[in-house]
Amino acid sequence: MLNEYRFGDIYIRHAIDDCPNDSPFTMHIHEQCEIYIFISGNVEYLVEGSKYPLEENSLMIMRPLEVHKPKIIGKERYERYAINFPIDFFADLDPKSRLLKAFTERPLGKNNMLDSSVIDMDLIRKLCTQMFQDYRDDYDRLIRIKSTILMILDMIYLALDKQEKTEYKPRSTTERIVAYVNNHIFEQISVPELAKHFYLSPSQFNRIFRQATGASPWEYITKKRLTAAKEKIHSGSLAQNASESCGFRDYSSFYRAYTKYFGCAPTDN
Repeated sequence: MLNEYRFGDIYIRHAIDDCPNDSPFTMHIHEQCEIYIFISGNVEYLVEGSKYPLEENSLMIMRPLEVHKPKIIGKERYERYAINFPIDFFADLDPKSRLLKAFTERPLGKNNMLDSSVIDMDLIRKLCTQMFQDYRDDYDRLIRIKSTILMILDMIYLALDKQEKTEYKPRSTTERIVAYVNNHIFEQISVPELAKHFYLSPSQFNRIFRQATGASPWEYITKKRLTAAKEKIHSGSLAQNASESCGFRDYSSFYRAYTKYFGCAPTDN
């Protein structure tokens, strides 16, 4: 079951899989912030090399360009809500972006999950349910959605403020690999070079990386580069300049990859 609404750059959905399997759930990345509310199921969430065993009624946050993937562990009924919105969604209301600190000031793949010990998940679930009630028209629903996102962002901001703030430094090999790739994502890197840096064979590197992120290294790098280029184009950059700054040496290769991934040409944006 899927119930969804889209209003411009805002997208909300309520999805239920009575007998889920892992194959449809691939690694994905987008330009928007995401709030993901896990209701039930047997699911592990992968975010930038970190693994989060989800507990019922827990909440995940993903910042723009943060790679993530649900990994289905069992056949239990899988229910969730998700809210996607642009990073500048409340720019007029919150010009200092204080409510977005959880998205803008958090290391990739770290502190993505909140549970009922720090945030009122019963209230969040109630708010999500209300977004999908019957309304007089789309304008009434949009008002509800905007006010709901604002309330949830305020709850996230207060919840993260309670948690101990420590500087994150990658520790495990997996964490160091993903962090290194992200630090060099727009440079001319190759899988053999990356593997050599960590004293691994290319096959070992591929296996570790896929287990950590749900994607091959090159798929991960390409999707991140394409999404970053799309964001630059939307911000006013020329397509060729965006492609070069995001690590593509050949514009024709970028054009083909972009069209295949997004279903439109970069010049159509």
